[in-house]
Amino acid sequence: MRVVQWSTGNVGRWALKGILGHPGLELAGVWVSSSAKNGRDAGELAGVDPVGILATTDAAALIELKPDCVVYTAMADHRLNEAIDDLCLLLRNGINVVASGPVFLSFPDGTVPPEVVEPVRQAAAEGGSSLWVNGIDPGWANDWLPLMLSGTCQRIDLLRCSEILDYSTYDNPLVLFDIMGFGSSPDQTPLLLQPGVLTLAWGSVVRQLAAGLDVELDSVVEHHERFPAPEPFTVAGRTVEAGTMAALRFTVSGMIGEEPVLVLEHVTRLRADLAPDWPQPVGTGCYRVEITGEPNYVLDLRLVGSDGDHNTAGVASTAMRLVNAIPAVVAAPPGLLTALDLPLTPGRGLVWAGKP
Repeated sequence: MRVVQWSTGNVGRWALKGILGHPGLELAGVWVSSSAKNGRDAGELAGVDPVGILATTDAAALIELKPDCVVYTAMADHRLNEAIDDLCLLLRNGINVVASGPVFLSFPDGTVPPEVVEPVRQAAAEGGSSLWVNGIDPGWANDWLPLMLSGTCQRIDLLRCSEILDYSTYDNPLVLFDIMGFGSSPDQTPLLLQPGVLTLAWGSVVRQLAAGLDVELDSVVEHHERFPAPEPFTVAGRTVEAGTMAALRFTVSGMIGEEPVLVLEHVTRLRADLAPDWPQPVGTGCYRVEITGEPNYVLDLRLVGSDGDHNTAGVASTAMRLVNAIPAVVAAPPGLLTALDLPLTPGRGLVWAGKP
């Protein structure tokens, strides 16, 4: 299948490398947003040997290639309208898309108003194409992983999916400081903590779990708490001053009456010793699925990248969740797909395929 990689940032570089190493995929082109990357070899951008395909800022030229699929990893958190316009353009031109955002499109029903999603569905119908938005979180760690575990349960009283990570090595200052609000004072409310934003971003996780488990929720509620830096320290070249936010814990909970039954939780620290009473990871970072019921489960998925860093593993797994799903998305009926619409998508053909 002929594939175009759309952007080469944190996730995009890994996706590009994954496409080049995948035996069932052929790289057709690469879109980049900066003149500094325009004209550079795709292999160079992926950190491998040159492959003879040059990156371009010309979106129209890539659309004219009529690829089977685009891997869209351009950041969407701070440019939702532009990202949706991009996706609609690709879909309308008959190109299937796997994307890392906007994350609410992973399961938008009940999460965002229909008028937000309808242009995407209309574009897919016009082009006879499909869109699938996923990753590791929102994505595999809180869709297929808990749903597979639920298949061994006799009763579920509470299902909790948690990300417990130290973000100090996460290479994205825009996300860390401008969107999440690390380093902000207690009287400031960053974008992520504006009322309703947590539910916009992760309500899709809770709604999809409810659909997969055939649960009717009464409401979805969000909660957060912040932990201050005890003294100044430096992260990503910026100083986190004493008293400003250095750790964040939030939940988005699906409720039946007054009881939470499906919970998405994030525990994010900029230093491992912060907020010691909050949940702790296995290793330096993990995803955790907890089921209270019959039987009770705690399943920890420890992340470690090839460089020993858990954030590298998180970025790589997001990229490869998309890349490995391309054949299933291309084969699926046109429309806006969710994890519930696709079969299990293992990494077929990858054993030794990318061995250096």
